[in-house]
Amino acid sequence: QVQLVESGGGLVQPGGSLRLSCAASGFTLVDRAIAWFRQAPGKEAKGVSCISAGGTVFEYLDSVKGRFTISRDNAKNTVYLQMNTLEPEDTATYYCATDLKRTCGGSYSSRGRGTQVTVSS
Repeated sequence: QVQLVESGGGLVQPGGSLRLSCAASGFTLVDRAIAWFRQAPGKEAKGVSCISAGGTVFEYLDSVKGRFTISRDNAKNTVYLQMNTLEPEDTATYYCATDLKRTCGGSYSSRGRGTQVTVSS
């Protein structure tokens, strides 16, 4: 059974940092692209970043460029999203998603439940 589990969210003050993890079980991430999305209450989900099976990174949100970094550790079957200099506008549920493909883009058939990130003083 394909399962993605996110962790690492929480409450952080503006300017703080968090590292989100997306751990896979039931399959290996090594041959898959993994994307991070976020969804704020009452708003549509937005793609944040994606990393291909080969390690190519795509950043989709101008507002997080230079602050968020996606990476993968295939040995741990985990993808990370390092988030620095967090702003209240980053508050959202963050979730990871994947599909049977090595490249980023298009739709993703599997996703985790998400982890809540709240940036507030």
